[in-house]
Amino acid sequence: MDLYSPVEMAERVEAGGVAKAALDAPRTIALAILAGAFIGLGGLFSTVVSTDTGLGFGATRLLAGLSFSLGLILVIVGGAELFTGNALLVIAWADKRVTTSRVLRNWLLVYAGNFAGAVAMAVGVWLAGVGRLDGGKVGQTAVAIATAKASLSAGDAFFRGVLCNALVCLAVWLTFSARTTADKILAIVFPITAFVAIGLEHSIANMYFIPLGMLLQDATGTITWSGFLLGNLLPVTLGNIAGGSLMVGLAYWFIYLRGKRG
Repeated sequence: MDLYSPVEMAERVEAGGVAKAALDAPRTIALAILAGAFIGLGGLFSTVVSTDTGLGFGATRLLAGLSFSLGLILVIVGGAELFTGNALLVIAWADKRVTTSRVLRNWLLVYAGNFAGAVAMAVGVWLAGVGRLDGGKVGQTAVAIATAKASLSAGDAFFRGVLCNALVCLAVWLTFSARTTADKILAIVFPITAFVAIGLEHSIANMYFIPLGMLLQDATGTITWSGFLLGNLLPVTLGNIAGGSLMVGLAYWFIYLRGKRG
């Protein structure tokens, strides 16, 4: 029983939030660009693995989720700044260790860096011709993923975003119980596999998936930048903030840290 206790986890998350909020802008943006690219790599791995499996819906989604876990593993173990995971900064904010302006500054810098990294990864995958793998079926899968995401209603996108980031932030939360790299990886895999298999919406992943689909779609494709940014990314982002900050961050602050400093 060498894991950190939930109370210790809350204190570690809070201390991490203070450090993240204090990080200077150049390092924050550079780490955020890396995180966007890492999530894109997880998305690429997931797309290839889930192409033409012949295994049926459930098993294919399970494989897609397991492989997508690569993205958050790279972020957590390698070290990077991910907007969705940084919803947990609200723990330090609620304990008055970080100001509102510092939280918003971090979120804006990280979101912009994530966007740059994820879109750059999409462009790189397109230029590398990865969509031509398996006779072009990988590209067809990528376009199908992007089209399905861009076709969601705003309400579906928002609530799938809420549930998604509850799972993502739970994965991040669980890594703070770990003392070894293997522990961290195991803590990540199941929540991330679950959100992908269920079909939930992750704003940073969509910064990779939808632009790649736009690049790979033919002349009859229906995905547009306005549809991506306003129809999907905006409601998913708002849902991610609500799910991560309210359902995980503030919930655990209320349970373990509220009143401890008073």
